[in-house]
Amino acid sequence: MSATKAFTFAISVLCLYSVFGQLPKARFEYKYSFKGPHLVQRDNSIPFWEYSGDALAGEDGVRVTPSLRSKKGAVWSKNPLQAPNWQIEVAVRVTGRGRIGADGMAIWFTEQKGTEGNVFGSNDQWKGLGVFLDSFDNDNQHNNPYIMAIVNDGSMSFDHNSDGSSQQIGGCLRDFRNKPFPVRVRIEYYKQALTVMVNNGLSNKPDDFELCLRAVNVVLPNTAFLGVSAATGGLADDHDVIYFLTHTLHEPGAETAKVSEAERQKFEEEFNQYYKDLERAKEDYQKENPDKAFDPYNIPDDKLYESESNREMRQIFDGQMGIQNTVREVSRKLDELLGRQELVLAKVSSLPSSGQVPQVQQQAGGQQQQPVYSDTIKRHEVDRVLNNQNDLLQQIRDLRTVVNDVQARAMTIQQSGGGVQQGGGGANVNNQMAMHEIKDRLNSVSNDVSVLVNRPQPAMNAAGCPPPPSGSCLTPVVFFVAVGLQLVIMIGYMVYRQNKEATAKKFY
Repeated sequence: MSATKAFTFAISVLCLYSVFGQLPKARFEYKYSFKGPHLVQRDNSIPFWEYSGDALAGEDGVRVTPSLRSKKGAVWSKNPLQAPNWQIEVAVRVTGRGRIGADGMAIWFTEQKGTEGNVFGSNDQWKGLGVFLDSFDNDNQHNNPYIMAIVNDGSMSFDHNSDGSSQQIGGCLRDFRNKPFPVRVRIEYYKQALTVMVNNGLSNKPDDFELCLRAVNVVLPNTAFLGVSAATGGLADDHDVIYFLTHTLHEPGAETAKVSEAERQKFEEEFNQYYKDLERAKEDYQKENPDKAFDPYNIPDDKLYESESNREMRQIFDGQMGIQNTVREVSRKLDELLGRQELVLAKVSSLPSSGQVPQVQQQAGGQQQQPVYSDTIKRHEVDRVLNNQNDLLQQIRDLRTVVNDVQARAMTIQQSGGGVQQGGGGANVNNQMAMHEIKDRLNSVSNDVSVLVNRPQPAMNAAGCPPPPSGSCLTPVVFFVAVGLQLVIMIGYMVYRQNKEATAKKFY
């Protein structure tokens, strides 16, 4: 459903821009961005950025907090960004061994550079925008992990007890923990309209984003610092930032800053000189260290070919994506079935309860027309619809159980950290058996879902149905009582499931 909303929103935005103008021009700002590899310098610093607290910079990204209790870290731009319209894209990876993580991350756009505090590792009462990736459910509403945006004028304190639910300008429920690919968050601020798009981390496609929130008339400062912070509590996750890309947005036709001819020649001369020095240094290194010279054809086997465990894990995630798409299709068909059921209820309520009643109309000349029969739904037809619906619900419950089992096994294999290659012979055999069992489960689930989707629905007025006995037509009272009992059973099951999940969370 969220993909449909995102597609509708994208189409509406494109139509709006086609009517009022072209898309804004984006200009990359390298001084407010970072991306690996070779991110850190020799002095362990990041160009144009600084990190503090428990943050640690690496070759491929920044680990804002490690998976240890009560840790806080942050990375901030050294210079403020001066732009009325901008767009930032942040790729993060949140991983942990537990089923529940804490506390979360925050992406900042504030007038002052943040200091260490109790709001996801940064200070409270900020002035600007904060986009929070909240992992822990403080208010016990079962609505986490959650992504939300809060605008503060410097006087408001973040409400930890309610997870900021009353202070947010928008948000969405997204599980961003332990994903196969980095979760990407794209924040766009253009003409006082704030849009947050999220990639769920199940695919690595560059434009695979879903709409999380959109708010208009949002007033943010024109000059602000950019940053990312994170914190852990009693539970702990690894919070990593893979890259942080910043673009300034300009109206179509607006003239951006141009480089003069003298500056262009100066930059070209500096680049040529740097390139010559680099080539000379490479030649000197190869002469001094002939045994360490890089051979492009001498590549290790584990780098040249994909390992069996990685291939099977990729197949598992592809299968999960196929199951998710099929479940969405089943959900859509269930919505259509519910709509048809409501239509049947409306027709039943508008008809008399005596079955087929002939209504004879007389013409002005005293002649009678052919009797008109008012047809109603039969008892055996209602029983067939209810039985089909119960069978469908039971198959969906079985499907959900199998999918949860597959996800649990996939998480266990993923958290083992490549135990197929590093473990002993027994662990290797067990992991391979688990892989084959998961593949068999996925194949059976795919076959069951295909049969469920392609199964034709029986017609309401089938030709082979035996005629009902006289006086056995279903009255509206009995039909509504049956529907009410069904709703009571479904609500009871949902309450039982919520209590079971709450008990499991208390246990962990």
